[in-house]
Amino acid sequence: MNKITQLFNIKYPIIQGGMIWNSGYKLASAVSNAGGLGLIGAGSMYPDVLREHIQKCKKATDKPFGVNVPMLYPNIEEIMNIIVEEGVKIVFTSAGNPKTWTAFLKEKGITVVHVVSSSKFALKAQEAGVDAVVAEGFEAGGHNGREESTTLTLIPMVREKIQIPLIAAGGIATGKAMLATMILGADGVQVGSRFAASFESSAHDNFKQTIVDLEEGGTQVTLKELAPVRLIKNKFYQDVQDLYAKGPSVEDLKTLLGRARAKRGMFEGDLVEGELEIGQVSGLIHEIKSVKDIIDDMISEFEEAKKMMVTF
Repeated sequence: MNKITQLFNIKYPIIQGGMIWNSGYKLASAVSNAGGLGLIGAGSMYPDVLREHIQKCKKATDKPFGVNVPMLYPNIEEIMNIIVEEGVKIVFTSAGNPKTWTAFLKEKGITVVHVVSSSKFALKAQEAGVDAVVAEGFEAGGHNGREESTTLTLIPMVREKIQIPLIAAGGIATGKAMLATMILGADGVQVGSRFAASFESSAHDNFKQTIVDLEEGGTQVTLKELAPVRLIKNKFYQDVQDLYAKGPSVEDLKTLLGRARAKRGMFEGDLVEGELEIGQVSGLIHEIKSVKDIIDDMISEFEEAKKMMVTF
């Protein structure tokens, strides 16, 4: 056991990222049943939908699971109250100040983890009283930090600053990557893109197949004036770049983005006009697999890589 498996009472130090439109109860429960920690992604759920997914997850697994909550989303107070009412014991917060909700959640006996993109914010999260941090490198899919620090440099810098458990995220889809980040100082890993391309992910099959088909260089971070986000280079992405060529205002960018474009792309499968969020590591994902196979393969590769290091 290590700090992460002890903290969450799980078999393997593998956490599934709480990705919008990908992370329903089927994915979360499958990851927990396979020995990791599954997270329901509250960012794409209305409060009543979140409650339904929590209740279904409790029926689908007797193992620990949690909820990921982006704090900048609306209905945050209602969401937190539902989490408490439904007896969820683990919450990952992101996109906001950890001081806002950490004390409230910990008073209810909930383990709190905060997602950061720099050692500066990792230290602030520790000072806010969280139990662990996820340090996410710029390779990651979806919304990124503005610092543009890659996982390889971010993890050891965060490790220097904090004493609490550290979870690495960004560019991790294999056992070798898991071992590499742990050598750099992480106690566990958070995996997003690899689980997005699983049978249990709630994403549309069109999106899953697109992940598998992507090659190196198929994604890029854009929309930094709003919130930096790593996108697949489809027509919508190109429309954004064409607009940048005209020197757009923030309002111009908001107008182009519109509403529910991420749902349209990842959940409804519109590969042309949809917002398709995925990490750079998609270039290493070559097939859609079950969650159990993904975790088993990661652990097998992790153990084999450790043996190779010993003999090196």
